[in-house]
This record gives sequence, structure tokens and C-alpha cells, in this order.
Amino acid sequence: MEKETTDKLAVLIDADNAQPSIVEGLLAEIAKYGTANVKRIYGDWTSTKLRGWKDHLLDHSIQPIQQFGYTTGKNATDSAMIIDAMDLLYTNKFDGFCIVSSDSDFTKLAARIRESGLFVYGFGEQKTPDPFVAACDKFIYTEVLRTEEETEEESFKRMSTNELKQDTKLVNLMRNAIEASSDESDWAHLGQVGSYIAKQSPDFDPRNYGYRKLSGLVEAIKLFEIEERSTGQGQSKAVYVKDKRK
Repeated sequence: MEKETTDKLAVLIDADNAQPSIVEGLLAEIAKYGTANVKRIYGDWTSTKLRGWKDHLLDHSIQPIQQFGYTTGKNATDSAMIIDAMDLLYTNKFDGFCIVSSDSDFTKLAARIRESGLFVYGFGEQKTPDPFVAACDKFIYTEVLRTEEETEEESFKRMSTNELKQDTKLVNLMRNAIEASSDESDWAHLGQVGSYIAKQSPDFDPRNYGYRKLSGLVEAIKLFEIEERSTGQGQSKAVYVKDKRK
């Protein structure tokens, strides 16, 4: 689902479940979907565990929200973040929410925001539980947002053609999307294919497989034909894809 970059977004970050190394990539990614009118990060700022985040808050105008851990083993940060999210939701000033956490406790929150007709972007590590991922309209794994200083082990490596072909879930997802988006000649506009996939799989992202764009991923699989066509509008071109079995 395509979103206009004029959308007003509320960005809520769980400092206990997000790494400061993602902050620049995170905000750059959010800028693709809209304007971050509110940027808040939640945690116990008296703790030394969040020291890494403190250096980034002023630079990126992120408002720290203090939440003491009243009871050992209980995450008071989650509760504070959920309460704030609902307060912001009821203002009716936002078009969408960005929830930055790998914690499944935000599953119900994401579902509730979507029930109100707002778009929910989730950001979390690959270990994020499936229910939270599925509750979001779109979910981006933060491993693809890390800075270049991070080691290769902390990001997604590019998968080979053989590895991609053996990924049954990926291949079926791609084939189903092309089939659903294709015309009578079995060709499908790549943009429509991408939109269909996004609706079926919130966490789909070519970067998860080591490819920057969907076109690069489709080409690497080598199970689909790719064709560039002139749109008749200046020099712009449209990309179409087709299942080679057709």
C-alpha cells in the first residue's frame, strides 16, 4: 500500500528493545512514509543501560520519556508507551504510528490503532514475534537500518540465486503476486506486484534478502522475465514482470 510522504506520523520507541545504532537509518526510513511530528523514546534514563541512546536524542530531536522500573521483572516502559499511544490516537491529529520495538506486548496496540483506520509501521529485530509483525500494516526489520560501522553478522547478507530459488515461501509469494496483478498477456506491473506482496506479508522487504530494490530481487531469482517499457512520459520507464512458466 503506497503512502503519501505528507502523512503525519507519531514515532514511539521502546529504548529497552531497540539499539541506538539504528537511529539514523530508522528516521531516514520513516521519512519515506511521512513526517515524524512526534518522536518519543521510553525507558529508565537513570539507568546506565540506555547511555548509548542519550548521545542521539538531542541530535535527532527525540523526546525522552522517563519511566522508572517499579517492580523487578515487570516492564513499566511498555505500559507508559501504550498509554501515550492511545492518548495520541484520540487527538485525531495523526495518519499513522511507528512502533519501534521487538516486544510482542505491542501486538494489541498495533491492532487497535489499525482498527481506527490509521496505518501502523512496525520496526524491530528479526527475532520479533510473528503476532506483532502480522498486526502491523508494514514491518521493517531493523537489521537493514544499521549503520555501515556494524558488522556483517548484524545485517542481512545477499542471498544467491540458488538460495532464493530454494526459498519456497518467497517464490510462492512472488508468483501469487504476479498472477494476481497480471493482465491477459500474463505481464504484471512491478509496482502493483509490490503492493500486493505488502498486503499479504507485512515484513516483506527486498533488503531482507540483501537486495536494495524489488526489481533486483526479482531479477536475481531468475524465475521471472523482466521487461522495461516506456510510459510515454518523458524518459521514465515502467518495469513489468512475468512468470517464465507462462
